[in-house]
Amino acid sequence: MNFGRFIKTTSSFFLGGMVLFFCDACEKPISPALSPDEALKTFQLADPNLTIQLVASEPLVQDPVAITFDEGGRLWVAEMLGFMQDIDGTGEEDKIGRISVLFDDNGDGQMDRRQTFLDSLILPRALALVKGGILVAENMPLWFVSDSDGDFRADKKILIDSLYGGLGVPEHSANGLLRGLDNWFYNAKSKFRYKKINTSWVKDTTEFRGQWGICHDDAGRLFYNYNWSQLHADLVPPNALSANRHHTATTGIDHGLTLDRRVFPIRSNTAINRGYVPGTLDEKGRILEFASACGPLIHRGHALPKNYYGDAFVCEPTANLIKQNELWEEGFMLQAKNTYDGKEFLASTDERFRPISLASGPDGALYVVDMYKGVIQHAPYMTDYLREETLKRGLDQPIHMGRIWRITSKNKEPIGTPDLSKLNPQELVEQLDSKNGWTRDTAQRLLVEQGDVSLAPFLGELIEKGTPLGQLHALWTLEGLGYHKADIYLSALSASDPKVAQAALRLAIRNTEKNPEILLEIEDFVRNSYDTAAPILKMQMVLSSHHLNSALALTTSRKFLSTYGPLPLARDVVMSSLENREMDMLKVVLKEQVPHRQTNEIMLELLATAIVNSESETDIDRLRRITATYAHEETHWIKNALVSGLATSSESESDMVSGIPSNIDSKVFATGRQKYLNLCASCHGTSGEGMRRFAPPLNKSEWVTKDDEKLAMLLLHGMQGPIEVDGKMYDSPDILPEMPSFSTLQNEDIAAIGTYIRNAWGNSGTEVTSRTVGGVRFRTQGKITPWTATELDTLVFDIDM
Repeated sequence: MNFGRFIKTTSSFFLGGMVLFFCDACEKPISPALSPDEALKTFQLADPNLTIQLVASEPLVQDPVAITFDEGGRLWVAEMLGFMQDIDGTGEEDKIGRISVLFDDNGDGQMDRRQTFLDSLILPRALALVKGGILVAENMPLWFVSDSDGDFRADKKILIDSLYGGLGVPEHSANGLLRGLDNWFYNAKSKFRYKKINTSWVKDTTEFRGQWGICHDDAGRLFYNYNWSQLHADLVPPNALSANRHHTATTGIDHGLTLDRRVFPIRSNTAINRGYVPGTLDEKGRILEFASACGPLIHRGHALPKNYYGDAFVCEPTANLIKQNELWEEGFMLQAKNTYDGKEFLASTDERFRPISLASGPDGALYVVDMYKGVIQHAPYMTDYLREETLKRGLDQPIHMGRIWRITSKNKEPIGTPDLSKLNPQELVEQLDSKNGWTRDTAQRLLVEQGDVSLAPFLGELIEKGTPLGQLHALWTLEGLGYHKADIYLSALSASDPKVAQAALRLAIRNTEKNPEILLEIEDFVRNSYDTAAPILKMQMVLSSHHLNSALALTTSRKFLSTYGPLPLARDVVMSSLENREMDMLKVVLKEQVPHRQTNEIMLELLATAIVNSESETDIDRLRRITATYAHEETHWIKNALVSGLATSSESESDMVSGIPSNIDSKVFATGRQKYLNLCASCHGTSGEGMRRFAPPLNKSEWVTKDDEKLAMLLLHGMQGPIEVDGKMYDSPDILPEMPSFSTLQNEDIAAIGTYIRNAWGNSGTEVTSRTVGGVRFRTQGKITPWTATELDTLVFDIDM
């Protein structure tokens, strides 16, 4: 094993060669499997007004990983029985996985019997209910499995996508099958979405998202996470930022909502893969931060107190807990904050409690999928340390257990749950206005699957008179039904709720191809409503503006930038709407004689880059001539910005630009530059010159050019306190007290930024690889606070040891 060498002489950290970290408090006896009644006693809920109840347990359910309720209240379960049957992962290819349906025959909230719907599966990981059957994600393929006679037994398997799983490795393969508000099925660990259009299943490209688990909020925004970063989200509709082929957006999708990685378990967690890494466990052997974040859920039910509605819940099976985060919006941005400090929404002292995923139910409660398994680390990634600890603690046996739990309020009377399978179409329309998110989602699915466009007047009435939630679902139900008349969508533009108006604008714009005459009405709406619109609706107006006449589109974008230009997302939103209009926008900006501000500098560079990427010889020649005219000292910043745009393009061989170092991949360099502009330039300057009151320079900085591992540490965890750069000491108030962490970014994104700043502005250094960043992330597990210069000066890091 290559554990690496991690030495910190000013503290207690030490890891060298095969030396491991142990503490007396970490020595624990064998960890037995508990009965459901015994396990129930191990739970601690942070809120005494809540209660947790058993819904199902082994042998009724075994190794559950995902659940969903159908319209009749029956519980469908994906059971991954082949996963880690022993410490070596023997029999992983055994066809013993299955999809089961659980029935609550007496209505007491506990499942009474199981019907195997489909068996002989290899590591099934996700399922979704669709008309006539279900979608099932196996180890690699995605299937449609029909049940033509309604006996809850599979009749026929039809292959949808043989490559759905991607890698075919449980923790690094596609999963989720979430039906979005827009009627597409989205997935984690995947860049594809699926939808049945007429009689065929369509596979479409979308943005890559997450690792294990995916959900959406009331507005349809997608949420997901990664094992090291607990909560990410889309701030814009899917594929909205890919409308301009000449620009690559770096924000808006996969937005990290919080840098807080702390967890607060109530038992020791020595049997984890990284338990030997210093700083992973505290003195009691408890893990300090997320190691296996998964299964996020935005609570949209009505069985918990009102203050829980809209909160985000995240599973952490390694630490035997579930975290709760409060979400809040500021304009079109989202943030999350840990609800509790020092404790968790739900934690257990049972080492085998493994919350893998969460779900909403017909009763509005929060459902927990507990794999109840001693070994959840996949064999290919298991360290010698974890193997020894697992066997010592007896966690490898028994297997094939599992529980489903329900969390609800102690004080609220149960709300009646209608059997949606027995409702007629007009009654289903009424359920689109339910207070329970599961009910709204299911009613929408059923209505879309029934395909009855004659329901449009009833849906239109709900859009006119319903709550904002009902209006949203009615709009997307119309979309799912293929309703193309513009009247309802246009009328909804005037909705008082901005998210309803946003959805209406998205749908109205889609219908301009079939109804071009409505474009003038949409343009009037944008022209007359922009100034008083909410930020999220203004953003949608810009995203939709590539369909509008050029003058109005450019005017709207300039207004948007004048208010939100300092936000990287705002610049990406504008750029995404400008395909083949980049030169027009550049001329508008330059004609306005914009002042020398960093936001303007970045925007000019983005426009120049997009013009070159368009490969329009006419526009590129015009750009070069424009650039040459800005030779005066007071406008030299404009020339620099335009030249920088040329420098990250195929035009970099021009005598006007310095070009990209020959030893550096041009795509990595260009990606690093764009991400630097959006994430770093506001403090370090567009040319790495540093900015007074914000941050020291990066050009000629030994922190940048020397040790790539230490640079990765800085980018991952941030830095605080005084720092010396190129012989000069910087400290507060000349710079900010702390550089923030970028731990929510992907390894390849951090590597691109590191590679760029090591080779820009006269710097010269080797490329930072994603392997280096990944190794540093692994070795520095448990680092919660930013580094200090003293810490890094006295630290030796060798990733190859």
